[in-house]
Parts: sequence; C-alpha cells; structure tokens
Amino acid sequence: MDADILGPNVPMMMGVEQMPPPRNRKLIPAENYGIKFISMAFLVKPDQPLIWRGPMLHSAINQLLTDVEWGELDYLIVDLPPGTGDAQLTLAQVLPLSGTVIVTQPMQVAAADALRGLKTFEKLEVPILGVVENMSGEFFGSGAGEKLAADYETEYLGSVPMDANVRIGGDSGQPIVVSHPESSAAKAFVEISQKVAARVSVITLQKSTNFIPIELIG
Repeated sequence: MDADILGPNVPMMMGVEQMPPPRNRKLIPAENYGIKFISMAFLVKPDQPLIWRGPMLHSAINQLLTDVEWGELDYLIVDLPPGTGDAQLTLAQVLPLSGTVIVTQPMQVAAADALRGLKTFEKLEVPILGVVENMSGEFFGSGAGEKLAADYETEYLGSVPMDANVRIGGDSGQPIVVSHPESSAAKAFVEISQKVAARVSVITLQKSTNFIPIELIG
C-alpha cells in the first residue's frame, strides 16, 4: 500500500498506469509481478498536487485500507513517506502493525532523520524489525545504518548498494529483482526481505496466546 499520499509513485515503479474498475463499491488493487498494490496515484491526475492537512491525510489512508478489496494476503507492506508526520501516526492508530523497517542512507544527515523515525515508532509501541542502509557504496560511503542499528540494539538487516539499474527499473516499472536478478542490489533486496519475513514470523509467534517460552540450559 502506497501511503505516501502527497507523493505517490509506487504505480510508476511497478509499471502499472491504471487499476481495475471498482467492484461492489470496493476498490480493486492493481497487480503486477504477483504483488497487489493500491496508491493515491490511481485516483488523481499525474500533475495534480495534493495540498492536504492532517485530517484529509488520515481519511485517505483509512480509505486505502478499508475501501479496498485486498483478498487474502501473505503480508501487507506499507510504503511511508520520509519523516514522522501524519501518515505514520495514522497507520499506528488504525492498524495492529507487526513492525516497521527503518531505511536510511550512509550520510549522517539521513541517519539523524531515520533515528527520529525509529524513536517515533518506539513511542507508538510498534516493534522495530531492523535497519536498512540504502545507496551504500563508494560514492556515499557506508556504515551509518549499521551504527544506527548497533546504537539502538536492533537488527541490521543489510545494505543495498548503489546501482543505476535500481533507478532505471524504478522509472521503467521493472524492479531490479526482475530486470537484473543476479545483481548485487537485487540479491540484497531478496536477502533483506527474507530477514524481515523471519522477524515478522517470530513476532507473530511471540504474540500468540499459545506461545510458550522455552529456556535452554546447558
């Protein structure tokens, strides 16, 4: 779900321009590469700015959650805008979130913003699944994401190296895991996704009423 209401771009990155027509008064999510998705980009003109205040953002996010015929899902992944604004607060209020992934870049300026996001979700009592460093490599450097994870005792999920094909794929609607699956960046995305899925499984198990903690002695 594209929760970046003011700057929606997931449809472009997924290579889809229109979603299916509504059915039974419900929005039908678009689908490509085996992934269902919904975005405000489907509901406004490409050049139409959305100058909305908090209550309207809250309403839009709630509508994308409740007025969409999602069907059975393995995971609902929500793409949030940068920062600590209305989208993050609304999401934490209306959904029992399994956790959040904090994405930063190698620069300390970006890491400082990511830290604010991490602290926001901590206050909202949303589990931190881990930290990812994007655009890592020789050009911008590396290490800020790993340091952030270590400083706040959360898992470092990995880094995505700088690769022009990530940008090209985002513009053309062909994700790098499809266009260049053997590239280092594609493999990083897959590995990070697997770690996130594993963390979600553990958290879900721990929340289960039938969960019995086991202590190993020896």
